[in-house]
Amino acid sequence: MSEPIFIDASGPIPEKDAPWEPIVITKEQIDAEVERLAALPRPANGRRRSFFQHPRNQKSVGLAPGIQVSLDVLLPGEETATFRQNSTQVNFVIRGKGETEISGRRRETALHDVWNTPSMRIYRHKNTGDDIYVRLTYSNGALLDMMNIHVVEENPQPLLKSIDREEEQAAPAANRVNPYGTFQLNEEGAWMMPYERLINPPSVTSPALYWPWEQVKEHLDKLEALGKDYIGRRLYLLYNPMTGRTNGTTPNFFATMTLRPPKIVDRPHRHSSAAVNYYFSGSGRSTVEGKTYEWKAGDLMLSAPGWSIHNHASYDEPVYELTIQDQPLNIAMESLLWQESLKEPPALLGAEEGFLTNRAVVG
Repeated sequence: MSEPIFIDASGPIPEKDAPWEPIVITKEQIDAEVERLAALPRPANGRRRSFFQHPRNQKSVGLAPGIQVSLDVLLPGEETATFRQNSTQVNFVIRGKGETEISGRRRETALHDVWNTPSMRIYRHKNTGDDIYVRLTYSNGALLDMMNIHVVEENPQPLLKSIDREEEQAAPAANRVNPYGTFQLNEEGAWMMPYERLINPPSVTSPALYWPWEQVKEHLDKLEALGKDYIGRRLYLLYNPMTGRTNGTTPNFFATMTLRPPKIVDRPHRHSSAAVNYYFSGSGRSTVEGKTYEWKAGDLMLSAPGWSIHNHASYDEPVYELTIQDQPLNIAMESLLWQESLKEPPALLGAEEGFLTNRAVVG
């Protein structure tokens, strides 16, 4: 039997580890890896995949601590086996075209289309074009790996009951029901809930949604007319209403599509959520904790490690980018902190123009 380990934390607050540095994976590096994967003999399950791992990551195959990003390749005519897993995904096409099937429903997918794959749905992918079909897959699998609970099944058998829709359930046996139910304990708002409701909360449908780039771009391009006086960011969240107030594309991540007109410079800011950007048009720079990183179309970047001061700037042409950020998870955990208009180095937490939490604005 393992013996417990006690770590004395009396007195001063322990120092945190240094933030992970940003990392840029260039278009050339990605293209070379695509060609390497394409040259391999076809795996038995059809999955040609590489993970992008941050050099500081010793606990998972994540590009950020809680964000796993994979490069997925299919040759013309190839199709994967079916898979099911308890992680959720955001999928993004960066080359070619194909077809995705989730819970038996097939959808055509083209360049720069985005869709989500909910947890525990059976899914597969197919290349329906003449070119290599390449996708980026963003998953909370890195977080589940660190929790040692990431379950991935290959060629799974369908569940006896569909999880795609809410269904009427038979009344439970009397010996499985606490007769006192859920009730309010006191006037302060504390409640009590019995076992059967704890382990079987009301179901919420988690849909697989698609955001075709052709439709998204039509609305995104209108944001250029906002002009230089607009101080917000020209973006749209690819919103999944199932996530409610946490503003997500999945319960873990939001995916935003951003348009940066030429020569736009963001205000420095920071947030406890981490952000990964894929730039698919234009070029520019990001300044993170005082260090500048150049990027261009086709580059993938861990652009904002959690709680690092950063801002982005476009050069002489418009920039289009997909951002994946684990803000919804931070909102759900009440761990989201967000500061805008920062000076470097920042003053005491909350002493800048605004200190935003998941509930309020202070400062």
